Amino acid sequence: MKTTAMRMYGAMDARVEEFELPEIREDEILVKVVSDSICMSTYKTLVLGQKHRRIFHDISKRPVILGHEFAGDILKVGAKLADRFQPGMRYAIQPALNYNGSIAAIGYSYEYLGGACTYCILAPEVMIQDCLLVYEGDGYYQGSLAEPVSCLIGAFHASYHTKTGSYVHEMGTKQDGAMALLGAAGPMGLGAIDYAIHGGRPPRLLVVTDINEERLERARQLFSVEEAATQGTRLVFVNTSDRESEDIAAMLKQYNDGNGFDDVFVFAPVTSVVETGAKMLGKDGCLNFFAGPTDTQFSSWINMYDVHYNGTHFVGTSGGNTEDMREALALCAEKKINPAVMITHIGGLDCCAEATKNLPQLPGGKKLIYTHIQMPLTAIEDFAALGETDERFARLAQICNENNGLWSAEAEAYLLEAWA
Repeated sequence: MKTTAMRMYGAMDARVEEFELPEIREDEILVKVVSDSICMSTYKTLVLGQKHRRIFHDISKRPVILGHEFAGDILKVGAKLADRFQPGMRYAIQPALNYNGSIAAIGYSYEYLGGACTYCILAPEVMIQDCLLVYEGDGYYQGSLAEPVSCLIGAFHASYHTKTGSYVHEMGTKQDGAMALLGAAGPMGLGAIDYAIHGGRPPRLLVVTDINEERLERARQLFSVEEAATQGTRLVFVNTSDRESEDIAAMLKQYNDGNGFDDVFVFAPVTSVVETGAKMLGKDGCLNFFAGPTDTQFSSWINMYDVHYNGTHFVGTSGGNTEDMREALALCAEKKINPAVMITHIGGLDCCAEATKNLPQLPGGKKLIYTHIQMPLTAIEDFAALGETDERFARLAQICNENNGLWSAEAEAYLLEAWA
């Protein structure tokens, strides 16, 4: 079978091209990819090329398929797996396989397996590690975004606290605690706000900062202070762009009556932001460094006095596990969270390579790619203007406007039909 895919041949060398897939073996599965959202980690992979730690062969001769946030339909099942999976099932993927201690991952390490393609082959270890997840969501986009949501869930689960006199780590963010999300009005930050409020363990105080007022305004529109209060959370948005860095921690602590925070998440790989977060921690406070830097020497100052006497501590997470993914899918299916808050742009596979190469410079949040259509990368907010000359965009604009300006299963279904 032929597939069209975005393959990486080297640093900043990604090409969308057609090629032949081999026949599946009895322990493999052929799948159709419908949607794949672009992750900043894929951009970082493109920057590093062959030097990326998850790439193990000469990609100039054996290019890898990029993309790891994808969902679609099962097409053909190898004989050894026929008792577990059937053609027609809708699936999502957990790309962090952790197979036999290897760091190989989907979207980084495989010639025939990745999300930025029309069809691909699931290697045996995907099923061995239980990383092929069947789900009953309303739309494929929810399956794609379950992966980034699972990364957030993993971060919240990895935070921990202790009780005085005990060495037991009580995993998870502090129940009814004070939480801060720094640099968090981007797509992953929006997902974190949603999960913090609606994930079943809401903090009593949630402070969200960013330096971009436009992004903060969108966050305010998506998550109202009034709705957060129904969950028992006092939600505060703060623009820190006009503050002196040494004053930011003290200023933010005033929202907690001058006290330190229980949980602080850092969403920007910026030294000053990390140091601000560290200064905000209260006794037994936990800082989660969520942002992934490309600089292998990235570092920041830490007050070791606080570590010793106040029990402050630091964790970092990269990705989630399969249970985090299952939780994400369940929360989506139950409509407790809405990952569509992360999406700002829609496009076809034809724009995927250029969008990935230029991802840091592109405005907005998540870029969602539908791999079986051709469509320029288009902001949802631009649908109405484009609708003046293309009735398909006019209809998409209408659907999104009826859904608070967000992408939805209805919008997806129309897109797949109208652009077929």
